[in-house]
Amino acid sequence: MATIKVTKVKSAINRTANQKKTLEALGLKKIGQTVEHTDTPSILGMVNKVQHLVSVETI
Repeated sequence: MATIKVTKVKSAINRTANQKKTLEALGLKKIGQTVEHTDTPSILGMVNKVQHLVSVETI
């Protein structure tokens, strides 16, 4: 499995509770914060759910 870098680029204000919880589950709290995850199907599903709030890079 490869590694992906997920960066929060937009605020979670006025977003649904599911989207806020997904960002927290990914480990993203502040705008500009970056975390690294392996690209498992569960992680990719979470990233897809909040794709309008994050940017993704493959490492």
